[in-house]
Amino acid sequence: MNKEKTKEWLKKNWSTALLTAFLAVILISPDAKTWFMRQVISTGVMNLTLQDQSKKSNEKSTSEIADFRLQDEDGRIVSTKELRGKVVFMNFWASWCPPCRAEFPSVQKFFDRYKDDPNVVFLTVNLDDQAAAGRNYLDKQNFTLPLLVPASDIPPAYYTGSLPTTVVLDKKSEIRLHHTGMADYSKDSFYKKIDAMLAE
Repeated sequence: MNKEKTKEWLKKNWSTALLTAFLAVILISPDAKTWFMRQVISTGVMNLTLQDQSKKSNEKSTSEIADFRLQDEDGRIVSTKELRGKVVFMNFWASWCPPCRAEFPSVQKFFDRYKDDPNVVFLTVNLDDQAAAGRNYLDKQNFTLPLLVPASDIPPAYYTGSLPTTVVLDKKSEIRLHHTGMADYSKDSFYKKIDAMLAE
């Protein structure tokens, strides 16, 4: 009798059952959650706006922000204070973070477009407990982005604990974008803003 009631309920409520199953898979599976978030990004609702130079009066100047030092996989130290004169794309991420994983293909496309430009610097800052987890993720996904880890305290002006967080600095090392949450960095509109910053 219970089986018959269940069948009858499923016939009447198949769409509810399907949606419930879909949501359950997304909640349980990190890969499914990442896929779903990627679909959200692709709709364009996560498009970004970089601030114009003339509208940055409320932003902290870099002289007020503590120097942020990072270490690459070869042990070299990179300092944000030394990157003045370049456009800096700083992305804080972790391999276990579904929104980070959702936006990473767009970050890779952005990297592929500008990696040979000496005036654009990519600081993809891994915040896994062990950097090896971040490296394993990049290798598994065939991402070629650089992996850096903090070598000093992270200034709150850049990162306050939410992943992913992205910061774009202009050639004067001023913050032109501070975005918390996933986004799409592979849009022509974003590239045009980067190109405009490079021309400043």
